[in-house]
Amino acid sequence: MASCDQPGLIPYEQALAELLREAQVSAKTETVKLEHAVGRVLAEQSAATVNVPPADNSSMDGYAVDAASIVPGVIYPISQRVVAGHAPSALEPGAVARIFTGAEIPEGANAVVMQEAVTLAPGGVIFGEPVRPGQYVRKAGQDIKRGDIVIPVGTRLQPADIGVLASTGNECLDVFKPLKVAILSTGDELVDPGQPLESGQIYNSNRYVLMALLKKLGMEPVVIGRVQDSLDATVDALLQAAELADCIISTGGVSVGEEDHVRQAVEMVGHINIWRLKIKPGKPLAFGRIKGIPFFGLPGNPASTLVTFCILARPFLLSMQGIKHQRDLSYRLPAGFYRAAGSRQEYVRVRLDGGELVAFGNQNSGVLSSASWADGLAVIPSEIEISKGDMLTFLPFTELLG
Repeated sequence: MASCDQPGLIPYEQALAELLREAQVSAKTETVKLEHAVGRVLAEQSAATVNVPPADNSSMDGYAVDAASIVPGVIYPISQRVVAGHAPSALEPGAVARIFTGAEIPEGANAVVMQEAVTLAPGGVIFGEPVRPGQYVRKAGQDIKRGDIVIPVGTRLQPADIGVLASTGNECLDVFKPLKVAILSTGDELVDPGQPLESGQIYNSNRYVLMALLKKLGMEPVVIGRVQDSLDATVDALLQAAELADCIISTGGVSVGEEDHVRQAVEMVGHINIWRLKIKPGKPLAFGRIKGIPFFGLPGNPASTLVTFCILARPFLLSMQGIKHQRDLSYRLPAGFYRAAGSRQEYVRVRLDGGELVAFGNQNSGVLSSASWADGLAVIPSEIEISKGDMLTFLPFTELLG
């Protein structure tokens, strides 16, 4: 068996760069109502047809005035009452208008005096200070101007984006259709939850992890099912998946054992571009194409499946889904543990505790409970010994899994 430390393993940065070059945006689009667009990826942008706000309006409850005409101590009559949603009349000379937050500024007025700064008097109001033009006035178009491109193509729409698009009058949006991603699980030892376990069998967690991950990304899982440990069965399953999905993800069977058939099967009906990475966990990862459909062969150990999906398959799929603006947050935080130098870049399952990163005690690639316990991954570069207090890059699961 080949050593883990043998030369030829592909560094993470090189693998990710190649994957992103390979990612081709799906051209399939559909039109959805605005209320159903959150989490979808915008496929066509349009310019704002209105200013937001559409007219100057008040940011306070108070009095709309012509600033130049106000003299402190003089009583000014109130000529009208202006509320939000109703068009005001022009301001009468020598008068002021009672106005409320969000209401349109009357023609002839250029400032608002908040009600707390005004004294009520018989026949009107008295101002105690001179008034500055523009005070407490929200100008037309201060948020969005007519003609602005408010949300660019390739944005995965968040709640604030939906609000912005609503504010410019959009009722429907053109978005990319969700990617269909086929999931194959290889291994005669795998049994679905709910079935009795026989000797030598384990429950299939990887299928459910991948289904959940894909659904969180707004994509559609296509479950092909468990594939028997034979070359013919693996080939048949891959060909079926290529007919049904935009991308294929398998778990297990990409290592160098006699019962690991996935790599050979892929090379019979397609090709492998990337194989075996300089990362831990997740060295036996493969990427290629089957009949033009992208294929990921993820490791079979469940923690490795989760980690490699997050750091490699996820950015590829998001790019393929049409997302142009990936802004995953990471942080520099101190380690609360010691880690010996290793030959591969390592992704340690950690929890943030008291301002430092605490590692789960068992980092074995088969221990999925480590990821359930953790807040995210600490990245340890290869050949670097980590002592308590050393600064590490922290990738929170709130970013990687969302």
